[in-house]
Amino acid sequence: MQLRLAIVQTNPVFGEVELNVRSALNLMRSTPADLYVLPELFNTGYNFIDGVEVSRLAESTSGPTFQSVAEFARDQACHVVYGFAESAGRIYNSAALVGPGGFMGLYRKVHLFDREHLFFTPGDLGFRVFNLPFGNVGLMICFDWIYPEAARTLALKGAHLIVHPSNLVLPYCPDAMVTRCVENRVFAATADRVGREDRGGVDLRFIGKSEIVSPRGEILGRLGADEVGILVMGLDLHEADFKKLTGYNDLLVDRRPEQYSA
Repeated sequence: MQLRLAIVQTNPVFGEVELNVRSALNLMRSTPADLYVLPELFNTGYNFIDGVEVSRLAESTSGPTFQSVAEFARDQACHVVYGFAESAGRIYNSAALVGPGGFMGLYRKVHLFDREHLFFTPGDLGFRVFNLPFGNVGLMICFDWIYPEAARTLALKGAHLIVHPSNLVLPYCPDAMVTRCVENRVFAATADRVGREDRGGVDLRFIGKSEIVSPRGEILGRLGADEVGILVMGLDLHEADFKKLTGYNDLLVDRRPEQYSA
């Protein structure tokens, strides 16, 4: 089954959850797809001032953002991955997977970036892969990209596609994901945001450049640095089943974990 994959690049207004969710869903309604990937913290914005603010904006996996996304997924018979601040006793930087039948799974960001350490608890669910009608989809969030172990773990668990909600401020990730795809022979879909958030003395600018990358490291499509938009591509995820680089080299079979100890 071919997948129509959509990456959604937004410019949320900090704290305006209802507006941000509505704007993203309106953009998604303009372009049919089987799987939509939204940015990290797409509903709230990113640049929190303090923990009180995070707690006020965080939601459970059954909160109002989920309800809106689940209604969209049901009506459109599609799947959606979106990033949000999760309230679950502690506060996590999380991504939820929603399908036509509702909530399907959750990932909590393992590798927190910079001031996220002030607001979020590191993820405790591991790196998860979900078997969907069009292939196996693994989740990671933003700064997880800089740790090769994140993408490798998802590949070892059978992921054909890594979906990667992000709020990128460093310039390296779009090109680094090419390497992650080459070394694991997987597809990747990075959904970033654009815009600027200057709050509490911290000024952040987001780089955009959301992209879809092939198992051979080809950038199949990339949005602009300042562009609010959606990019849809047709993919056969089972291309990622083939891990052979040469007749003698299988990228996963040839691993030698016993030699990797530090």
